[in-house]
Amino acid sequence: MKFFIVLFAFICVASAAIFQHQLHKVESTRKRLTKAGKWPAYMKYKNFLRQQAKDQVLASVSQNVNDYDDLEYLGNITIGTPGQQFVVVLDTGSSNLWIPDVTCGQGGSSDCPSYCSDADFCQFLCDPSCCSSEKSAKSNCDGKNKFDSSKSSTYVKNGQSWTIQYGSGDANGFLGQDTVTFLGSKGNLAIPKTTFGQAQQISSDFANDPTDGILGLAFTSLAVDGVTPPIILANQQGLLDKPLFTVYLQHDGAVNGKIGGVFTYGAIDSTNCGPVIAYQPLSSATYWQFKMNTIALGSATFSTGWDVISDTGTSLLAAPSSIADSIASAAGATYNDEYQSYLVSCTAKVSDMILTIGSNKYTIPGSKLVDDVGIGNGQCMFGVFGMDIGMGLSFILGDPFIESYCNIFDFGNNRIGFAQSK
Repeated sequence: MKFFIVLFAFICVASAAIFQHQLHKVESTRKRLTKAGKWPAYMKYKNFLRQQAKDQVLASVSQNVNDYDDLEYLGNITIGTPGQQFVVVLDTGSSNLWIPDVTCGQGGSSDCPSYCSDADFCQFLCDPSCCSSEKSAKSNCDGKNKFDSSKSSTYVKNGQSWTIQYGSGDANGFLGQDTVTFLGSKGNLAIPKTTFGQAQQISSDFANDPTDGILGLAFTSLAVDGVTPPIILANQQGLLDKPLFTVYLQHDGAVNGKIGGVFTYGAIDSTNCGPVIAYQPLSSATYWQFKMNTIALGSATFSTGWDVISDTGTSLLAAPSSIADSIASAAGATYNDEYQSYLVSCTAKVSDMILTIGSNKYTIPGSKLVDDVGIGNGQCMFGVFGMDIGMGLSFILGDPFIESYCNIFDFGNNRIGFAQSK
């Protein structure tokens, strides 16, 4: 996730079974709070929340690699007949589709944790109804588009409960089934009988961003309750030319509110991407997970071999903490406790990063690892952060990698391909 949010205009091209999203940049929670000088405090509160969550038992699958403060890929969809419109995160790091239900947050929160009495904690960690200065607010669902099943002629009740714990918060509710439609100016992709989550509660993390919900693009095996992700279901119903989608992110220079890239469903994007360099088999068809042999930047080289994932929901590159420290040092970046990130001079000439995947080397220009997020004093965010993920994973390859190489997510053959971005 970069420090922008991206909104999609959905268009159909070439064939009735090939669809594209054009991406538009919008400011993210991280950049907004950084500009306002509130990001360090926000990180402190989030760490407190994560510590609290360790003691909770969730009847669900945990998807802790996801943190949506930097979310940037949003798509317009409708659910039901007639369609009710929602703006959702398009996320290759998760598998479920959920949006707020009409009952989401009704009556606010009547059970406020004790730490909500602290005004600073309350603004980030608690339902607004728990905060004395926010008495007029209804809930974390306030301001979101909400699904009303009574207004859809194609809705089928399921009722099974679900809970998902992400790295940045959680959501829970019940399941339903209806037609999910990806909207486009020239055509729509309607996917009948899609099972989706109707959220009755969402955490304050989701309340802080302008999205309604999340549309996961990973595999069924990762999905909570084994729900089939919409794009997998579309392929099963014969709605796509090929069982794959391509992600192209525009190179540095995309302007806030302007087109920033393209998602292409059912085909390889030959307009924005060069020939496929290679395909890499997935080591696990859960996340988009595969093997990486080496990583190098300047004097720092590591060649242990790891399981990594490609994730459109991550703006940076996540690495094991010890490796991240060495890479940051080689780039001239230092860790800042206040921002909980590596900072580097905005004028630094950072060396290119070289990744070896299979028998091929992939270069991430050093310029893509220096991001001005509004810290000031000539300081920029370095594009690598330490994260000891667990679950057999070591690295997350986010936007700096996907901007450099189009990613072809081939779920029909359980592989991922890479092509030079044009």
